[in-house]
Amino acid sequence: MSTLSLGFIVEGLVTVLLVLTIGYCIILNRRLKGLHADEEVLKATISELLTATEIAERAIVGLKATASECDRTLGQRFAEAEKMSAEIDARLSDGEAVLKRISEIAQAARPATREQVARREHVAANTDRGETTLGLREEVEVATARLRELRAQKEGRAA
Repeated sequence: MSTLSLGFIVEGLVTVLLVLTIGYCIILNRRLKGLHADEEVLKATISELLTATEIAERAIVGLKATASECDRTLGQRFAEAEKMSAEIDARLSDGEAVLKRISEIAQAARPATREQVARREHVAANTDRGETTLGLREEVEVATARLRELRAQKEGRAA
């Protein structure tokens, strides 16, 4: 019996070890399924990250294109603004020159008018023909002198 019981004990022990091994295999199988499921989730997460990265890259390319276009447009507008500013400055200078000329003409006209009125009164008071001729000559000389002055001023501005 001892042989038989020893064989039973060994077989019983092997059976228990096999049952424990099967149980442990079941536990490992469940863990592997969990890891496999986690692997699928990880693959899905990586796939989503790749998709998001591609979208971000396209967005960056679009932003670069938009920034480049804005820079180009802004450069054109800035150039136009500088051109208009220069044109406005030129027109202001021209306007100031015209205003100065008008002022000079008005200044020249005021004294000339007063002098002419004074001479006419003088001529009217002195009806002698010789004096009248003399007064007219004086007026012609004054007018000629003024014309020379104005021409000299004009030539000075042109130079």
